[in-house]
Amino acid sequence: MQDSLRQELAAVAARLVAESGLDYRSARRKAARMVLGEQSIPRGSVPDDEDLEAALREHLDLFDPEHAERLARRRRIAIEWMRELEDFTPLACGAVWKGVAAEHAPIHLQLFHDNPKDVEIDLLNRGVRYEPLTQPGLRDRDTEVEALSFIWRGEPVLISLHDTRDLRGALRRDAQGRAERGDRLALESLYAAAEEGGPHG
Repeated sequence: MQDSLRQELAAVAARLVAESGLDYRSARRKAARMVLGEQSIPRGSVPDDEDLEAALREHLDLFDPEHAERLARRRRIAIEWMRELEDFTPLACGAVWKGVAAEHAPIHLQLFHDNPKDVEIDLLNRGVRYEPLTQPGLRDRDTEVEALSFIWRGEPVLISLHDTRDLRGALRRDAQGRAERGDRLALESLYAAAEEGGPHG
């Protein structure tokens, strides 16, 4: 029962991410209300990020025929911007890195630099009009960092600005050998593999 409920919650949450643009935490919370009403979720039945990501990948494969093309397009734009912003040590993360580019998911780049204003000035000099936002920090999820959101060639872009100290450990892999983010060369490898008909990266 636990596994069945966990899978159901993951599937509902994945649909909310894909169709409504909710973040994982909000999608999990809303999925629980939709499936269980006011009941509390039994211990062990809360889907984690890996469960949700797997369910999202399955949802996109089944119900979003434009996903592969959208992912390729957004990865190309991410690579372009990583070249342009090379001085700020850009890393790709989120949808374009994990290969689950739902319609609302932005191209998320994390930059590592000691002065966020330098990044803002660089974008302004390129004629980019951005909206300032905040994003959770890397070392402490309860702290927030500056972020810049804009549309580029019709695609949503999100750039979060991190201190250079946050770069330490940023490319560390988990026990399964997966990385949460990657540099331009790594993203180019994922893009090339997908173009050659390889598995989602």
